[in-house]
Amino acid sequence: MTLEQLRGFVEVARLGHFTRAAEHLHLAQPSLSRQISTLEHELGAELFHRARGHIALTAAGEALLPLARRMLADADSVRREMAELAGLRRGRVRLGATPTLCISLVAEAVSAFHGAHPGIDLHLTEGGSRALIDELAGGALDLALITASEGPPVAGASLTRTPLLTEELVVISSATRPPVTTRSTIGLPELARLPQIAFHESYDLRAATETAFRAAGLTPSVVLEGAEMDAVLRFVERGLGVAVVPAMVLLDRPGLRSVRLTSPRLTRTVSLAHRSDVTPTRAAKAMRQVIVATAEALASRGPATTRLMTRALEVPPIAP
Repeated sequence: MTLEQLRGFVEVARLGHFTRAAEHLHLAQPSLSRQISTLEHELGAELFHRARGHIALTAAGEALLPLARRMLADADSVRREMAELAGLRRGRVRLGATPTLCISLVAEAVSAFHGAHPGIDLHLTEGGSRALIDELAGGALDLALITASEGPPVAGASLTRTPLLTEELVVISSATRPPVTTRSTIGLPELARLPQIAFHESYDLRAATETAFRAAGLTPSVVLEGAEMDAVLRFVERGLGVAVVPAMVLLDRPGLRSVRLTSPRLTRTVSLAHRSDVTPTRAAKAMRQVIVATAEALASRGPATTRLMTRALEVPPIAP
């Protein structure tokens, strides 16, 4: 059994197609097919059901897939750790984060990390927490910044999650227009009457606000639906409506003003996740330290964001 065979197996399983997997691995399709056939012969079991136009894992393939992913991730960790021990002043950190964190906490942390460690290559993956947990468990990420309200971890994942901070969801409006209220807070009934920019349905923020409105028996006045974070902020800056966003999004954005939401007060917890069964490289450890320090600094800049942890405080591994 070789790592090349396992890598080919994982790609075919991921893509469900031999030709596309071969293209992704820069191999000829017959070469990949021979790798998989040799692996099946060595293991004494078929790994795929092969039908015209359709590839599916057998029971043996399902059992091998998480083990193969772990072996490939471990091999990658060994290569990177040996390079560091050999004195190579380079490395790689693969970080995943949700879209709202990419424009706030991650932007600050990556800037600080690159300044301190310019020789380390950074790879950033943006996605929802559920997808990031899947990639982390599969060995595609070293660290993932997730929000507590977005889905459970995948079954069988051996992960540790460290809560960093909790932040309120606030109502933002254009700084060039009159304030939406003269008070320091706004309630759901008043918010429901304001023209709102609604996020794409994939955003957990949208689900949280819709749930709050339904619980209060209210229907919000939506003027634009299906926007991504950057677009929402630009639309609000231009006065097209208001939006409900995490408090950290407002940092260093003079074109927006915010008011705290009450009755109910909506919050979310930001956590840093990593695999507990893989020893992190020194580069990944350094990135983790920068992220924790950045979270502490951001929490001190606004009353709507609260630090939850110190460097010594960690919660137990996430249950499968």
